[in-house]
Amino acid sequence: MSDHHYMLYKPYGFLSQFITNAQRKKKKHRFLGELYDFAEGTMSIGRLDEKSEGLLLLTTDGKVSNEITSKKYDKEYYVQLDGIVTEEALQQLHEGIEISINGKTYQTLPAKTKIIGDPGFSERSRRIRGDHHGPTSWASITINEGKYRQVRKMCAAIGFPVLRLIRVRIGDIELGDLGVGEVREVDDLVG
Repeated sequence: MSDHHYMLYKPYGFLSQFITNAQRKKKKHRFLGELYDFAEGTMSIGRLDEKSEGLLLLTTDGKVSNEITSKKYDKEYYVQLDGIVTEEALQQLHEGIEISINGKTYQTLPAKTKIIGDPGFSERSRRIRGDHHGPTSWASITINEGKYRQVRKMCAAIGFPVLRLIRVRIGDIELGDLGVGEVREVDDLVG
C-alpha cells in the first residue's frame, strides 16, 4: 500500500480531525472527512483550532507526520489583529514571550514577525465583526513550535487579540492558490 499526502485549506469552523471520542454537545462539529474522500488511515499533521483557517497537511505516513511537526519546519501565519499593531509590540515576540499553556507558564521561542497589508483573503464563513468596533491590522508571524493556541496567546499577551488566523506556510509548502475547503493530493511533503 502506497502512502497518500494531501494539502488542504482548512475552512473556519472545522476541527482538524476526522472523528471525536467526546460526547456530542448541542453544537454539531464539522470534521475534515466532510471535505474529501481521504485514504484510510489519513491523519492531520499538527492542528489548527476550530476558529483557525489555512494550510493543513495530511498523510497516511506517521514518519512524515513526525518529521513535519518537528522544530525543523517553520509555520507562518497571517493574523488579523484587533487594533493597529506596532513594530514595538511585535518586537516582544522576536524575543520570546511568556504565555500560559495548560495552566503553566511557558516561554516561547523567538518568532519572526512583520506588519503586512491586508492579504486579500475571501470573506470568512462567519463575519469577523463590524468596522464600528475600531481598526484592525495584519501581521505575519512565523514560529517553529506549535503549542496549543500559541499564536493567539502570544498576540493577546502583547495586547493585540487575534480576530482571524490563517496558516499560509509550513516549511517550503505554501497555501498558494488553494481555495477554501479545497484538497490537493501531492506526491510528497518532505524533500
